[in-house]
Amino acid sequence: MKNGLLAIAVAVGIFAFGVSSAAAGLIAKVDLSSQTLTVIKNGTVMYRWPVSTARKGYVTPTGSWRAKRTHRMWYSRKYDMSPMPYSVFYHRGYAIHGTNAVSRLGRPASHGCVRLRTANARIFYSLVKTVGMGNTRVIVQR
Repeated sequence: MKNGLLAIAVAVGIFAFGVSSAAAGLIAKVDLSSQTLTVIKNGTVMYRWPVSTARKGYVTPTGSWRAKRTHRMWYSRKYDMSPMPYSVFYHRGYAIHGTNAVSRLGRPASHGCVRLRTANARIFYSLVKTVGMGNTRVIVQR
């Protein structure tokens, strides 16, 4: 009886894992310690780019979220209408978006968003639009 229940639990776990992996066709993995964004599509690493996350006094929250909304161009109402091209919002007001401050990429410099070269933000934005926000997961880790 125990072995049968264990086999069912393992089968359900494998099935659930397979479904969640398939549902997350696009993964944006942000590594705060290395200040990089790795883009994984259907299990294959497509891109690895330098980013800037929160500088001292600010925070880029860690966790895992689905993409919530996209904007080809967004202006930050909180930070002096700063331009945020190719924004993919994933948690509250936090987004992955392009920046012109490319000299700061690779080290903390933002108010909390994940900033990357605008050309790379355009690529990521297009991938999100193609696979869908519901199939995109943003993971931020230390």
